[in-house]
Amino acid sequence: MYATKLTGRIAIITGGSKGIGFGCAQVFAKHGASVVIASPFEEDGLSAEKALTQNGATAWWVRTDVNHEEQIRSLIETTIARFGKLDIMVNNAGWHPPAAEIDDIPLAEFESILRLNLTSTFLGCKLAVPHLRQSRGCIINVASLVGMLGQGKAVSYVTSKAGQIGLTKALAMDLAPDGVRVNAVCPAGVDTPMMREWAATLDNPDEALKKEDANHALGRMATIDDIGEVCAFLASDEARFITGQEICPDGGASLGYQRW
Repeated sequence: MYATKLTGRIAIITGGSKGIGFGCAQVFAKHGASVVIASPFEEDGLSAEKALTQNGATAWWVRTDVNHEEQIRSLIETTIARFGKLDIMVNNAGWHPPAAEIDDIPLAEFESILRLNLTSTFLGCKLAVPHLRQSRGCIINVASLVGMLGQGKAVSYVTSKAGQIGLTKALAMDLAPDGVRVNAVCPAGVDTPMMREWAATLDNPDEALKKEDANHALGRMATIDDIGEVCAFLASDEARFITGQEICPDGGASLGYQRW
């Protein structure tokens, strides 16, 4: 039976059909929220919706490509039409391109990553804010630890994630008087389909995943539910005095420990 600290809350999660987004969706539902799953992929979206509703949650897939402003606007408007309010906006949709030196990154590719990862976050915030002011709700932007520390051969991705963190801090200042909190979640490695797709491009995928686990002081990557629980905390009243922060559920990856 679903109920607890997010009971009665309405949450939109972009990229909510798989990976971290689905982790947020199932954890939010566990804690009582009604979840709107935004994804452009019908099969994944309906599967995620079914996985939640068959366990008693309120979940609804809405086809959304966050590259397009009008689709984000429609997502929010249809959510308001169905549920009457919006309490939580999770900007999670994004992609990590293959490793590349800056010499080999065309401008169009760089701009496309910024559009998908950063501009969509700006639009999600902008279009949700009028409704979040009414509910005194919150925004959670899913960024990355590499947006703070950097990453080799990932200029486009790191730039987009650093931009999300800057956007979070600026917007937190602007919206604090309205009682709207804005935070960024910055994971290190997370065991997602995207992570496994990346590993599959390498000569030894299993070894790559083991190395990724070992990069964390706790000895493993995060699960999607690990990140979902952090986001659920930030969305709840338990985090009512937290805004403008980059929260790093990184398993100690940023500490640089050598494990012997």
